[in-house]
Amino acid sequence: MRVGTKLAAAAVGSVLLVTTAACGSDTSSTGGDGARKGSIDIGQVKADPAVEKLVPADVKKRGSLTMAADLHYPPTSFLAEDNKTPIGYNVEIAQLLGKKMGLKIKIKNVSFDSVIPGISAGRYDFTATNMTPTPERLQVLDMVKYWSDGSSVVVSKGNPQKFTMAGDYQSFCGRKMAVITGTTQQETYVPQISAACKANGKSAIDSVVLPNVQAALTQLSSKRIEAVFYDTPSLAWAAKQQPQAFELLPKQYVKKEGDNIVALGLDKGSPLTPALHAAMQSLIDGPEYKATLDKWGLGSGAIPSASVAK
Repeated sequence: MRVGTKLAAAAVGSVLLVTTAACGSDTSSTGGDGARKGSIDIGQVKADPAVEKLVPADVKKRGSLTMAADLHYPPTSFLAEDNKTPIGYNVEIAQLLGKKMGLKIKIKNVSFDSVIPGISAGRYDFTATNMTPTPERLQVLDMVKYWSDGSSVVVSKGNPQKFTMAGDYQSFCGRKMAVITGTTQQETYVPQISAACKANGKSAIDSVVLPNVQAALTQLSSKRIEAVFYDTPSLAWAAKQQPQAFELLPKQYVKKEGDNIVALGLDKGSPLTPALHAAMQSLIDGPEYKATLDKWGLGSGAIPSASVAK
């Protein structure tokens, strides 16, 4: 579901930077140095007294939290052109959580498979790195839901074929749509939609299977296909970076079973969990949450409330 760092450079001019420490992959943030017009100025966000009361005494004394993330996946977590400064949706959410709790946030760049062992070992306090709350993870983590990372469709600017995510996706019937090999979109969703198309007397989706999302977007640009069906962050990022070429349909695909929830992760039974949960809900209740999602083209992933996954 993640895209490579090739797309990162284009975003640098319009993103909110965090303060970097001198030690490379370890960065510290007090809430950012400013904001582009129309986005939240993290430096101006105030602590929430009700949230501050829930912060454990030892954490208050320390004054900071360490957040682990794999910074290689725009638009959620990646590095700016200087190859040091963390940017992206998850980075800004971590900053905002820190502001609500009255704490500084230190961001540690680690590989995805090192995040949970590091939290369990006490090296990191929490993670915001596109992690879904699976039964296995919930055995070792407390997980606070904070957004929905699903599947979306991107089309040519203006949506000339009038694709829509309504009506059991019948606008997909007979259309030439790219999917990426080995993905859930190819193996599960397209067959399900095509079966519904046939049941209604329409043609199945004319799926074009390609090796990666870059190849799919290239074909969409050249009009060899009519749409790309893939993970929301990748397609949202493409539409954000090339608005003259691509348009993201405003709603995500709704799975027949389950959801696409992404959650913050903390050590199981962490005394910090109530504070982080309250901080996330405080963000959702205010303007910062939706503004940050919209800034990174991820507005369709907003959820109405934070909850601790069971």
